[in-house]
Amino acid sequence: MAMEDNESCSSSVMESAAGGKSRQHRKKVEVCNEVLRRLKESSHPEAQEPAFDDQLWAHFSRLPARYATDVNVERAEDVLTHKRLLYLAHDPASRPAFEVRLVQVAPISDGTSADSVQSRLPRKRSIHPPPAFGSSPNLEASTSKVQDGDSSVNAGAKFSRPMHEITFSTDDKPKLLSQLTSLLAEVGLNIQEAHAFSTVDGYSLDVFVVDGWPNEEVEQLRDAVEKELLKVEFEYSLFAFWVIRDTLGHNSILSRLLGEHEQIEIKCEPDHLTIPSDGTDVWEIDPQILKIENKVASGSYGDLYKGKYCSQEVAIKILKAERSNSELQKEFAQEVYIMRKVRHKNVVQFIGACTRHPNLCIVTEYMSGGSVYDYLHKQKGTFKFPSLLKVAIDVSKGMNYLHQNNIIHRDLKAANLLMDENEVVKVADFGVARVKAQTGVMTAETGTYRWMAPEVIEHKPYDHKADVFSFGVVLWELLTGKLPYEYLTPLQAAVGVVQKALRPTVPKRTHPMFAELLERCWKQDPTLRPDFSEITEVLQQIAKEVGDDAQDRRTEKSPGGFFSAMKTWTSLIGEKKISRTSNLSLILVNLLS
Repeated sequence: MAMEDNESCSSSVMESAAGGKSRQHRKKVEVCNEVLRRLKESSHPEAQEPAFDDQLWAHFSRLPARYATDVNVERAEDVLTHKRLLYLAHDPASRPAFEVRLVQVAPISDGTSADSVQSRLPRKRSIHPPPAFGSSPNLEASTSKVQDGDSSVNAGAKFSRPMHEITFSTDDKPKLLSQLTSLLAEVGLNIQEAHAFSTVDGYSLDVFVVDGWPNEEVEQLRDAVEKELLKVEFEYSLFAFWVIRDTLGHNSILSRLLGEHEQIEIKCEPDHLTIPSDGTDVWEIDPQILKIENKVASGSYGDLYKGKYCSQEVAIKILKAERSNSELQKEFAQEVYIMRKVRHKNVVQFIGACTRHPNLCIVTEYMSGGSVYDYLHKQKGTFKFPSLLKVAIDVSKGMNYLHQNNIIHRDLKAANLLMDENEVVKVADFGVARVKAQTGVMTAETGTYRWMAPEVIEHKPYDHKADVFSFGVVLWELLTGKLPYEYLTPLQAAVGVVQKALRPTVPKRTHPMFAELLERCWKQDPTLRPDFSEITEVLQQIAKEVGDDAQDRRTEKSPGGFFSAMKTWTSLIGEKKISRTSNLSLILVNLLS
């Protein structure tokens, strides 16, 4: 039974004990009451207000259970800061609301003699308060596995100096974390720890512990963050203006959205045939011709349907009109721009799109086998090694084709790999893909943290080798059937990948060549990662070896099957060891057994 927003922390404790509520709910109640007790004991003015108990419980209720588990109850006033920021985020004029402060993290002892001696000495009280959520124990545990010359003593020294904690609250929207981490990088900050929460009513609370600011003062950093926020807001508003102007003019949004990428001037040349045009794009689909059938999947910003187009089974991705904004429309336009250019058996086939409001949708071939992610993590399926290699080769060929056409996918992961009825795997979802810049490198972070290359996480210039890193993580996922860094949140995984060169653990019995390929794909230095043409060759070589080994085992196990038995039977007749009138079926059974 869910707790009502107007239920007080005090009453919820008794009801929780009596009603047998979930462990997570009981944890929320416990932490809420502890925070309330500390605030009242300290005579905090806000805690003396009428109905404060109910307001505090409403705060905990709208946030996930993880918030109550992670928050530092000894810093009860931090909860009030989070509550205040979430309140400010309700007003569009105040969004995003943010707070900057100095914090200090105590060094972690690793049990060495030096640390042990220090631990017995009286510890000086920190000048600054600790972070609201502390340093993640999961991240600390995972980094101990990395052997890159990093010592706990050095790590402790690094974390013992003051850092800054920046807390943001705004309305939850697509790519919000990408925008915030990009913003912090633009300011020159390095994320050391991050906690992201979404409320049940559509707001976000994102807390970052950062270093990289040259001094301990706070006001200049606050001004720098605010300046960067204004710059992002201006770019967003400018883009929205383009979209609105085109919409009011009843034009396709694609022409404006893609204008920055492609300006085509049609010329009649004497040395080639000019194809007549009726003035419309061949891939523009009339929505009235589409037949929408059952819903396959649903998300916050769009729905995927199975349907038919001119009697052909298709997948129809429809953007929800009520959730559509300029950022989503830009991704939509980018996906159409990319997909209309590609033709390969290992890339999902684009059929067409509707680019006129309010019927924005993309139509592709229907992939009846679903995604590799669903197969591994929802159906709990596994790939035998030969099948795994076939999947990997399919993906590698598709990615090689994209890279040869200067297309960087930027979000390669198991969820974006789809299987057809013949178990052919194809690369899909080009919403954040980009045509590689002429310089060969790109900037701005995108993709999904668990699969993301370190240079992309750090907002450094990157190229097609970022896809190779993601592919290495996908290979590990195919091999183990596990979610990468499943014991960490996505942001903690990102910090570990960048700061500690964290990588998934390769199982001991992995094929040596396959293990070596994994290690090469997720090298920290992008120039040391192989291209997909080389990756395909290596995978095909491994597949051949595995196939040859299997054939050898079959040969050792069986004398050759039916045709070998027939040959032996004929030979026995020639040697007159059996007669032609002998029972053929009985002899064959004996020979084959």
